[in-house]
Parts: sequence; C-alpha cells; structure tokens
Amino acid sequence: MASVILFPAIDLKDGLAVRLEQGDMARATVFNRDPAAQAAEFETLGFRYLHLVDLDGAFAGKPVNAAAVERILETVSIPVQLGGGIRDLRTVEAWLEKGVTRVILGTAAVRDPDFVKAAAKAHPGRIVVGLDARDGRVAVEGWAETSDIAAVDIARRFEDAGVTAIIYTDIARDGLLKGLNLDATVALAEAVALPVIASGGLASLADIEALLTPRAQKLEGAITGRALYDGRLDAREALALVAGR
Repeated sequence: MASVILFPAIDLKDGLAVRLEQGDMARATVFNRDPAAQAAEFETLGFRYLHLVDLDGAFAGKPVNAAAVERILETVSIPVQLGGGIRDLRTVEAWLEKGVTRVILGTAAVRDPDFVKAAAKAHPGRIVVGLDARDGRVAVEGWAETSDIAAVDIARRFEDAGVTAIIYTDIARDGLLKGLNLDATVALAEAVALPVIASGGLASLADIEALLTPRAQKLEGAITGRALYDGRLDAREALALVAGR
C-alpha cells in the first residue's frame, strides 16, 4: 500500500482561510487572512498535497475565490486539489490549466453524472468525486440540500469512469473535532473499487493512528482542518507518524 496522504485543508470564504462547523457558513472561524501564506506554511511543514475548497463557490455554483486560489497556486510547489463551484467542463479545464492537479466535483456528481464522467474521461487521474453526507445521504449545493441518494450508490456510478478518488465527508462531524467516521468511510472503501479519502472530524494523533491500521488500508488518506489550525494536531508529529508506518 502507498503511504497515507494527509491533506491540510484551506477553505476559502470572502478571500480568507476559514473553517466551518457542520458546513454552516454562519459558523465560520477565520484562521488566516492570507490563504497563500497559510498554504506556504503547510508546504514548509512537510505536507505533500493541499486540499482547497471555494466555499462561496459551492453555494454560488461558480468560482468565487479564484484570486485567492491563484495566489496559492503561485506560492506553493506541492500539488493542489480544488473543489467548490465547479459545474462544467470549461471550469474544470480552466483550473487544470492554471495549475490545479486534481479537481473535486461534488454537487455535479449528483446533479450531472454524465458531466463528471466526461471530465474524468477527458482528464484521467485528475477528477475526484466529493461525497458529503448526512447519515449516509449525500448533500449538495454547499451542503444546503440533502438528497435521498446514498453515498455508496453515487460512488458506484463512477467506478469505471476514470475518477481517481472519492472524498467522503461526514458533515455531522466536520469542524467539530469529534474524530473521523472511519466505520462509514471504510465501509464505502470496501464497497467500491476506488481510493477513498476520509474527511470530517479529524481531531488528534489517534485519528492518524487509526488510518494506519489494517482495516483502513484501502483509504488513500484523510483531510485535516480545524485540528491543525487550533493546535490539537501537531503537523510534524502527524507527518512523522505516517512516514514511520
């Protein structure tokens, strides 16, 4: 198995690096007014991949924090995956041309699966499907709406489409430091023939240790946000633990 990837998250709202609680835009905490500086710090700490979300874009259905994303791309040399408001092939290709390594498609995976498949076919290995779920049901439009479709059913649509990974976020845990929902994430990974990334609630080194256990061996990695920002998770300790697996 390849080494687990820890993806530090930068969520963008009004051009600032923030973290939300349970995806609620009214419950946003600003952690850095300079997202590019935050990205540079993550790179200096030794992270090898960056996870970006245009929160305003997720609600608007189109890129909103493009200027902040572009500054980050100019600042760091590590690969970046980006989601939020990407709903058509033109936007996918524009971001790939600007230097984004992987584009994350969430709402589109529910609303327009043919577009996701077309994007994955045109850009194999560069399209990630983001599944954000409440009680196993996928939410869309910046988590403002919950569908009646199970995450596993959507994931199965894309098994043979050229999608490179699935990000599974437990909305109930996101930003609340309750620990990863590994049971649901591992169950999804075992049900589909795609790498799965855990997201939502990562709180401590105990979560990192859980990622390194045999039952989690199908997971590509995990996204970490608030725990990094508020110091509950020491980046160097976490990266050392992964490196020493």
